Amino acid sequence: MKNVLIIGYTWPESSTTAAGGRMMQLIHFFKEEKYSITFASTAAKSEFSNNLNEIGVTEVQIKLNHTSFDSFVSNLNPNIVLFDRFLTEEQFGWRIAQKIPQAIRILDTEDLHFLRKVRKNILTNGMTDVFENALRANELTKREIASIYRCDLSLIISSYEEQLLQSIFNIPDNLLLHLPFMLEHLDEITVSKWNNFDKRKDFICIGNGKHKPNTDAVLWLYEDIWPIVRKTLPKVNIHIYGAYLPQQIKEKHNPKAGFYVNGWTKDIDTVMQSTKVNVAPLRFGAGIKGKLIDAMQNGTPNVTTPIGAEGMSGYLPWNGKVVNNAIDLAKAMIALYINEDQWQQSQKNGVNIINNYYSKALLRKKLSNKISILQASIDTHRNTNFIGSMLLHHTLTSTKYLSKWIEEKEKNN
Repeated sequence: MKNVLIIGYTWPESSTTAAGGRMMQLIHFFKEEKYSITFASTAAKSEFSNNLNEIGVTEVQIKLNHTSFDSFVSNLNPNIVLFDRFLTEEQFGWRIAQKIPQAIRILDTEDLHFLRKVRKNILTNGMTDVFENALRANELTKREIASIYRCDLSLIISSYEEQLLQSIFNIPDNLLLHLPFMLEHLDEITVSKWNNFDKRKDFICIGNGKHKPNTDAVLWLYEDIWPIVRKTLPKVNIHIYGAYLPQQIKEKHNPKAGFYVNGWTKDIDTVMQSTKVNVAPLRFGAGIKGKLIDAMQNGTPNVTTPIGAEGMSGYLPWNGKVVNNAIDLAKAMIALYINEDQWQQSQKNGVNIINNYYSKALLRKKLSNKISILQASIDTHRNTNFIGSMLLHHTLTSTKYLSKWIEEKEKNN
């Protein structure tokens, strides 16, 4: 029996976060590959957490800095261990390497955390450092790059981030696999059921409130972008959706200004298909954006920034407009809202992006082939990764004894 252990930073919430949707895609990949799947996490579940038991996945609650994990993973003896973000690799990678060294270690980065952090610093603190220097100097960069080296393979969701890792940090090609969202084909029957231009109205902006780029985007939208749009389109509204919206976002609910803060919806597809244009004015962030994918999958054109569209469509035409300041964002929103020809072409571009850049069949084959290659030649693969083995050696020494110190300290309290 093939066995995979997934160590989750959180329990997946596919209805609230793109990260949760990504994790469910990986779980379904392993199910189709006939793996027995165990999902383990130290986190507490929420009301939005997916019920993994329902789809045949074993759920296990694990503890940090505790020897019970050693017994658990030794008894499970998985062929593959998938780390959900580098933080779980830091916490458990050394234990996996020590107890089941033969297991293939795969890191799903979700997005590059250090990239998001540096961009936020530049925006909020007015940093003037050269971008590459700022990336290299950041502590989070060193930790995340080290984690990538320690693993046998890292799944990189954004083509931009893959290029950044290779060009700035010289990460070898064989340690990386560009793997964006794995999505179903949009056929003609599905597309024909979408509401047309005349049956849609208003704008939408969606995003999980725990994610700082999303809250910043909504505030920027409310303060600088929406007032411009509203002057030209006084009867048009914008609707803000998302789980965990903070109070500062809820307070922006203002029906008189056409600005509606609606919170979480369990049926984003229905909402999206009734809306004319999706807006994502992201000023910092990383990875690829689930909100923009949701729009494409429902025939809704997107207006976003270069950071929003980054790494999301390759060389294919974007399904809407990509601009970089408040005035241009407002103009783009208005133009797409009132111009049916532009709107229809943008919708077609979105279908083309989903069917060619995010083809589930092609991407699953790509991942399956890579795993097969690793399984057939893992010793050779690791021997070529000297930096990874060196970092793992020091991690086994330093992190191991720090963890044991914490464990002993907790026993005595």
